[in-house]
Formats: sequence, structure tokens, C-alpha cells
Amino acid sequence: MKHLKKLIFLSASIILIAISCSQPPINPEFSGNWVQSFQIGGWPRSAASAFVIGDTGYIALGFNQSNDSSLSDLWQFDPVKNNWTQKAFFPGGPRHSAVGFAVGKMGYVATGIDDYAKYYQDNWQYNPATNVWTKMASLPDNGGGAGSGARFDAVAFAIGNYGYVGTGNNGSWLKDFWKFDPSANTWTQITNLPGNKRSGAVAFTSYNDTTAYIVTGQNNGNELYDFWSYNPTSGWLRLRDISNTSSDVYDDDYTDIVRDHAVGFVMQDGGVWKAFIATGQNGSLTTKTWEYDFATDLWIRKTPYERSPRASAVSWSFVNLANPGQGGVGRAFVGTGKSSLLSLDDYDEFFPLQAYNPND
Repeated sequence: MKHLKKLIFLSASIILIAISCSQPPINPEFSGNWVQSFQIGGWPRSAASAFVIGDTGYIALGFNQSNDSSLSDLWQFDPVKNNWTQKAFFPGGPRHSAVGFAVGKMGYVATGIDDYAKYYQDNWQYNPATNVWTKMASLPDNGGGAGSGARFDAVAFAIGNYGYVGTGNNGSWLKDFWKFDPSANTWTQITNLPGNKRSGAVAFTSYNDTTAYIVTGQNNGNELYDFWSYNPTSGWLRLRDISNTSSDVYDDDYTDIVRDHAVGFVMQDGGVWKAFIATGQNGSLTTKTWEYDFATDLWIRKTPYERSPRASAVSWSFVNLANPGQGGVGRAFVGTGKSSLLSLDDYDEFFPLQAYNPND
């Protein structure tokens, strides 16, 4: 069954000649600047898992196109020193398209798919103080029999003392959602995402750790434009669509927000907390970057991602770090991913107030 993974990655039939030539010109009227950093630690990869503990980032697992195989390594990222340190290998076996999240001082990696199209529903805790992985309670079955909770391309987030995992694909698209209590090592099912079933969506949380947001993704080849927030007290709320579906003018320019396998991150822009989505694909790879205003529920364009177009990248948001030259706090990085047949290992920091500079 090893050939099945090539269907997942939709590999191109023509070898990429020059990725940099596919980068579209930047419109200077958009604000924001992407600054290239050093390469990530370890192998180039796509569909990795990432989480942030305090002011430290982590990237684990993923798929390396050159070796045609999944990975099981873990790397720690220091955004202040801009360096990488290898940590303990993930003991659950090589895989990609898993989810990562952090609760308190612990990181978690759950679900995913391996090179033989085996879906996983296990859940592992990483303790950075001891550099030890511990197997925790697996994501429960969702009513479809043994193994029905396994999935890949799901989303995850944390609110308060709990982690949440939902959506994804296990041969069909899913919309169920589960809350994980690390102290009790138990899962509790919450109300399903009210919108479409989906995989390859983006999840991010508000800076004050009270509300999560689910946007983008696809279902059976259809790109999705519904947008949802989740608050543990009030439940799910539908927000404005990310496509031009209303008769009002605010969404007339919403022509390329829709996508799948993008990244999302949160940081301050001019002292105001905003969310961003970047990279991903919708028929073709995209570099388009959009900023979301939590207060107005509106989106505006920002400078597109300046490196190779890519899907299945990862992002890190460091909400407590000073943001150089941005008048506030919050730093964000985007890296790795795949561009046609190539796995990538570069990553960039985003500065939302800076003018576009093609030389950095």
C-alpha cells in the first residue's frame, strides 16, 4: 500500500525546474515584510507538527519528498537566538499530517498517517524539562467502530487547561471534536463543528487564550469558505465567510483567501492583536497572506509570502516576545512545506508593519 501516499501529496508529473521563478511579483501597496531566517534543524519536510511551549517552538515528524518517507525527529527552536537543537525522537513511529498543541508546560502530538497509509489516533506528551515522550490516552473512537477515531490532516488548539482535536480525514471527511484533559488523561466529546466536514484546515486561538477559530480546508475536493469560532462557554459561532458571498462591499476583494493546507498565526500589528493566514493551495500553490481583525471580523491583504509557494508548512506564534520595530509584542515564523516534488527547510519571520523589502 506504500503507493497510496503519493495520492495524498498529489505529486506533479513534471519535475520542478526553478521554483523561484514561480513567485509572483509583490504589490508594494500591501504592508508587511517576510525576512528569511536560517534553515530549520533536520531534514526538509512537509506536513510536520508544531507547538509552542512558553517562548520556545518545536517541530516534529513530517514527510521528506527526497527520501519518500516519513520522519520521527523532534527539533527545538529558540526564536531569540534563532537556533535549533535536536531533542528526543518521537517514539510513536514515523508519520506525517499529525497535529501538535501545547497545554501548560507540555507539548502534545496526536493522530497522523504513515508511509503505508495507516491512520493513527494515539496521543503523546512531550516534557521539555526531561526531554521525554509519554504515551497518553488515545483519541476515542467516534462511533464508527474500533479505530474510527484515527485520522490525518486534523486541527488542534488549546484553551486554558485543555487541548482540542477535531476534523480531518480517515478515508472520509470528519467534523467531530474532542477535548483533552491532561490532568485526568481523558477525552470528552464536544459539539461537532457545525459547518462542513473538512481536512487541511487552519486553527488559531485569540491572544488571550479564550476563543479558537477554524477556517479554510477542503471536503471531497471542494474548497470551503465558512469560518467558525469556538468558546468553551458559549460554543460555536459562525463568522463572516472568507469569500465574496454577501451583497455588501466588505468582501468584494475576498477572491483568494480560500485554500487548504495553509498556516495560521497570531501577533500584534501596530499594537493590535491580529490573526494571519498564509501559504497553502487552491488548485495551485499560493503565497497570498491575509490579516484577520478579531474586533471587526474583517480581512485585509498583507504582503504575500516572499519565498517559494508551498503547502503543508508550519507556523509558530510567540505572543509574549517583543516584536522588533512593530510597536508591540508577538513574533511569528512560517517554514518548511512542499512545493511540487520538493520538501523545504527554509523559514521566515513576518513583520506586519515593515515595508516590503525584496533583499531580505
